[in-house]
Amino acid sequence: MKFLCVSDQIDPLVYSTSVKERYGNVDAVFCAGDLSMDYVDFIVSAIGRPTFFVFGNHNLEEYKYYNNKNQEGPASPHEQTDFSHSHGADYASNRIIRDKRLKFTLKNGKTTPLLIAGVSGSLKYNNGLCQFTDFQMKCQLLKLIPGLLWNKIRYGRYCDIFLTHASPRHIHDKEDPCHKGFECFNWFIRKFSPSILIHGHIHLYDLQAKRFTQCGSTAVINAYSHILVELKEPNLIKKSRQKGEDFVQNVFTISD
Repeated sequence: MKFLCVSDQIDPLVYSTSVKERYGNVDAVFCAGDLSMDYVDFIVSAIGRPTFFVFGNHNLEEYKYYNNKNQEGPASPHEQTDFSHSHGADYASNRIIRDKRLKFTLKNGKTTPLLIAGVSGSLKYNNGLCQFTDFQMKCQLLKLIPGLLWNKIRYGRYCDIFLTHASPRHIHDKEDPCHKGFECFNWFIRKFSPSILIHGHIHLYDLQAKRFTQCGSTAVINAYSHILVELKEPNLIKKSRQKGEDFVQNVFTISD
């Protein structure tokens, strides 16, 4: 299953009349924040694939349509009343999505939907919109646990794709207050072993800059501008009889 992942800037290779020819073979698109909703709208219309997005700490003009002012996190889909701002994409923040349009066939012949979780925002640095302390963000993650446990019971795994804007702490992040990652994302990786964590927020100005890190059983990928990711099988974790350690059966590739 191939994904186009984008974040933080309008990429001329994507925002192009030839985008369908270039990326029309992807199965889904993941937008990791700091993108205008007009750009998301263009991607949905031009590529015509299931598209999922979260908000970052910029380009928040339409955040109000997804955010419930009475709570820290975004509103549920049932609380969103102005659907003219949906842009044809699925808002993944504070949700567990089991998308049956996107299915894997496992080696045992069973089919399984792609399992997606997500959260919006960055670490709080100036009290702006869509910024959270690490404690606030962990509270949002804790609310996802019932859905993650159901995934584990029903499908044998918690989550395939964890879509965020900020990165985990000490993975691709920086030391300035704005670009520090969330420590609670490391906790999420340890507990729920998503196959891939897709994030943005960290701009890459050097073509040699690192955008992929393996963290336990999770591939952490910086989606800045755009990147293609191919996941060949969900993250099925088993115990090694020799060493008693976890090993990963998923196989994926990344390319620009």
